[in-house]
Amino acid sequence: MPDSENSKVYIFTSYAHKDESLKDEMDKYLKVLKRSGKIDTWNDRALIPGQEWNQTIMDELKKANIILLLVSVDFNASDFIWDKELAHAMKRHEEGTAFVVPIILRRCKWTDMPYAKLQALPHNATPITEYENRDQAFTEVATGIERLVDHILAN
Repeated sequence: MPDSENSKVYIFTSYAHKDESLKDEMDKYLKVLKRSGKIDTWNDRALIPGQEWNQTIMDELKKANIILLLVSVDFNASDFIWDKELAHAMKRHEEGTAFVVPIILRRCKWTDMPYAKLQALPHNATPITEYENRDQAFTEVATGIERLVDHILAN
C-alpha cells in the first residue's frame, strides 16, 4: 500500500472545522511518526490559494493509505464530509485499498454511522474530551496509529 519509493504511509484527516483545535493537538502526537519518516499527513488546511479545493481533497483521499475520521456531532452533521469524504473513505475501506480509523473526539451518536463497524480510537471508543488526562487519550491514539502504520509497512 505505501509508496514504494520512500515507504511512507500517507494519512488523510477528515474533520469538522469546529474540531480544528483537537485536530491540531492530535497532530502534535503524530509528529514523532512524521519525524521518523514513517508517515506524511494531509488535511484541508494544506490547500494553497488557487487550488481547486474539491478536486485536491478528493485527490488526497485517493492517495491515502490511512483515512482518519475525527468524530464529533459536527463531523456527523457536515454534508460535505457525509457526501464526499466519508462516502469515498468507506468505499476505499470496502475495496481494501485504505484503512479507515474513527477517532472519537466528542460524545455524539455515531453507532449507527457507516464507520461504526470499524475499530475506533482511543481505547473503548471513549471520547477524547472525556479523558481526565487528554495526553493519555492522544497517546493512545498515536500508539494505535503507529501500530497500524507498522502493520502496513511490514506487509
